[in-house]
This record gives sequence, structure tokens and C-alpha cells, in this order.
Amino acid sequence: MKKINQLFSCFLACSTFVFAQKETEILVQPYLQDAEPNSITIKWETSTGEESIVEWGTTNKLGEKSEGIAYDINFSNSRIHEVELTGLKRFTEYYYRVRTGKVISDIFQFKTPPFASDQESFNMVAMSDMQYDSQHPNKFNEIVNQGILQYLEKEYGGKLPDNLAMVLIPGDLVSTGSEYYQWKEHFFDPAQKLFSEVPVYPVLGNHERNSVFYFKYFSLPENGTPAYAEHWWYKDYGNTRVIGLNSNEGYRDLREQYHWLEKVLEETAKNEDIDFVFAQLHHPHKSELWIPGEEESTGKVVKMLEEFSTTTGKPSVHFFGHTHGYSRGQSKDHKHLWINVASAGGAIDNWGEFEGRDYDEFTVTQDEYGFVMVEVDGNQNDPKFTIKRISRGNMEKSRENELRDSITVWRLEKKPDAPKAITPINEEKITSEFTMLQAGEFSSSLNGAFHAASHWQVSESQDFEKLALDSWKQFENWYYKENRQKEDDLTDETTRRLKPNTTYYWRVRYRDQNLNWSNWSETASFKTE
Repeated sequence: MKKINQLFSCFLACSTFVFAQKETEILVQPYLQDAEPNSITIKWETSTGEESIVEWGTTNKLGEKSEGIAYDINFSNSRIHEVELTGLKRFTEYYYRVRTGKVISDIFQFKTPPFASDQESFNMVAMSDMQYDSQHPNKFNEIVNQGILQYLEKEYGGKLPDNLAMVLIPGDLVSTGSEYYQWKEHFFDPAQKLFSEVPVYPVLGNHERNSVFYFKYFSLPENGTPAYAEHWWYKDYGNTRVIGLNSNEGYRDLREQYHWLEKVLEETAKNEDIDFVFAQLHHPHKSELWIPGEEESTGKVVKMLEEFSTTTGKPSVHFFGHTHGYSRGQSKDHKHLWINVASAGGAIDNWGEFEGRDYDEFTVTQDEYGFVMVEVDGNQNDPKFTIKRISRGNMEKSRENELRDSITVWRLEKKPDAPKAITPINEEKITSEFTMLQAGEFSSSLNGAFHAASHWQVSESQDFEKLALDSWKQFENWYYKENRQKEDDLTDETTRRLKPNTTYYWRVRYRDQNLNWSNWSETASFKTE
């Protein structure tokens, strides 16, 4: 018995020695946060160890060294490391690697942002809802590695940091934010090649559950309301301001968030360096694929952005997710886009699977996986941005990074010519309860512009205060896999039932595919019998 006890004691001692000698390993590979022209934050996670060192330089020989902090992530030995590099040169490529004890990462690259005055053009990726789906467990890995990375290499060539400035993620990064293992296995591991060389900027979705892990893993700009650090924030890159918001329960109706957004937009209006505003939040205001996912509070944000764009002339976008499919819409009276950038992994919300609705704003909705490319032109004389939906298809049809939708919006106004009212005019007598309004052909001095929308109004008064018809039609309306506008001629419109013995006034304006409205046509009139 004594011999057995001695052997058991030896086994415990040897096991303890082996455990104590276990080497530190990197659990989450280095990833980039909060990039500025002269600084950047680098984070990673290790199994043990307090040492937080980044070796860096303008060549792969490195030469510089910066130290940071380490902190607990899961009440265990594992540690998150955070190092801020300062004193960097703007719009410059750097090499780096991280070190904790004896463990050293590979060498990666990043590129610092430019100043707006540098007039540099750049690209962003926006994608969301990559939470794990057990039916398709590798979908997010595919979206990143066969999707984004291969697309960038094919389209632009060269190095990743030269081709992509930032990654935007409007929520639902993991299935259950309170489950520690999901962050490494389901989010960081599949995207390590992307996040190690391009800064990532997420906002909270409902699946994050306001988890402490989210706030420990990410170091987002600290310019939001202090009491709600990292719940809302903004980040400038060149001539573009990105605003992150929290649309989740408990935060979506906080007056502090709307007051902060109002102040940011007021400052942005005065900032001559900013041409475009891109907001991201998780929940849609309207959703053609999944009505139960809509949130009225997002409509407040949309209205604020619309008013901002119309007052300042600076176009805006709100990127969102929650509904697992792509949608692109545009506000009727404002240079503002509505872009659903899902799904990057979550199960598709297929057509007909849930309650949906054909909204006037949306012209394209697709029940497909994919991501959105945003190409921003920094030319101060004529800045613009282009949104491109790159699709990976769905279970019915696979697509290999196929361009499925695109729109370009200019900062400067480029109005089409005002249309001409053709008929009826000059109080022409109308004998039927309905009549067909006819206007002239679309015309614009902008090369390549085409007729993308018409807005018709009919009123009993010349001031058009009380409308008998207010019709907005767009050149396409992809809903439930068909274009419902395919046969519609945008140069004519049928009225609603008309009153007898009444004089009516009507007018029309045309819009091009870049969201530029013409002036209204001259007011025409007709009289019913």
C-alpha cells in the first residue's frame, strides 16, 4: 500500500511539473483595432502570460518595440493583450508581430489611414450576421477566405492592407455572446487572415447579449457617451465618417444615444473634410424578407441621417443586418441609402419562409450569402462612393463572388434635366374617371446617367399642399425573385379615381441611378367633366 501511495505521489508531482512547464500559446491571432493616421491598437489572446509586446517597423526586419497591457478574459489563465502603437506616419505600410514570453506570432502588415486632405481613395467591406449555423458550420470561413480575400486579390492584386481600409460589422458576430468559446472558434479563427491586416469595427447585435466578452475583445473609439463606452462611437477615414450605434433593447430608445448622434451630425455638417457618413446598427427599420425583425427606433436614425444629407448635401448610408439576406433601398427625397449587408454565415431568411412586404424604398432584395464592398473616391473636386453586393449564392444556387447589385453616389449634385409635361395640359377636358399622365423623355448632362425613378403628383391646388396622387416608381423592384417593375414605363402614370367637374394640377420629376433628382416639371392642368 505504501508503495502504491509513493507511485501516486510521484504521478501527481510529475503531472504538476508537466502542467507547469506547458508553453504559452496564442489562442486568438493578432487583430487590428482603432486605426488612426498616427496610431493603431493591436490585440491578441494567449493561454497564459502577462508580457504584451509588439515588434514593428516599416520593413519586415521590424526594429521597433512597444509594450502594452494584459487582462483576464474568462476567469482563467488566458489573457487578452492590448498594445497601442504611436508615432506612426499617416498612410504608411508597417510590418509587425506580437510576443508573449517565448511565443511569437508570424509577421503581419497594416496600413495607417490618410488625412482627408490627402484625397486618397480606399475600400471598405461591410458584412453581418456571421453567427454559427450548425447546418453550414464553415460558411463564415468561406465568406472571408473564398469570398473577401479571393475577391480582393482578383480585383485589385497586391497586398491586402493596400486594398482594404476597414471591415464594418453591424452585429451578430456569434450565436451566443456569453459563450466564451464561440468568440475564438466561430468568429476570430475563420477571419484571422483578414483581421490581422485590416482593422475591424463591429457594433452589437442581439446575439452578443451585451456580453462582457464583446467589450474585452474590442477596443473601439472612445468618443461616444462616456457612460456608454463603446456602445456608440465614430471613426473617420479620409473623407468618410463611420458611425456605430446600438439598436438593441435597453439602448435603442436611450435619449443619450440620439442626443449624441445629433451632436455628431451637427459637427459633421460643419466639417469640410467629411463628404460621406456611413452609419451601422443591427436592426432594420424595414425588412422585405422578415417583418418581425423590424424596429421602429431605427426609423429615428434614418430620419436624422436623411435630414442631415438633405441639409448638408453630404450623402449617407445606414448599414444593417438582423434579416439574413441582402437588400438595397434609397430614401425618396434624400441622398440616403438603406443597405442590409447580411448574411455572412447565419441561416438565410428564404423568400416565403417568413412574413415579408414589398416596400417602396427597396429596389433589390436577395436571399443570399455575401458581403458588400464600398469603394470611396477621395477626390475633393468630385468625390463619390460605390456600393457593390458580392454574392456567394444560397442553397439553390452557388455563386462565386458574383456582382449582384451596384450603385454609385456622388457628393456633388448632378441634376438631370427637368422633364416636360406632355399631356394632359392647358385644362384639357377629361371624360373618364382616370387619365394617363404623359411626360417627356429622360435627359441628363451626366455621362451614363439613365432614368431610374419618377415622382408624380396630382392636386386640386397649384401649391400641391393637398395631394390626390403622390406616386414614386423606381426602374426596378426585385421582390420574391422577380422584377415587378420590368414592364413599367416611367414616363407615364395613371391617376387614381378623379372627382367630376374639378380642375387638377400635376407635375413630375425624374431621378437618375445615382440618386440625383431633377427639378419639377412645369405645372400642367386638366379638368374633369
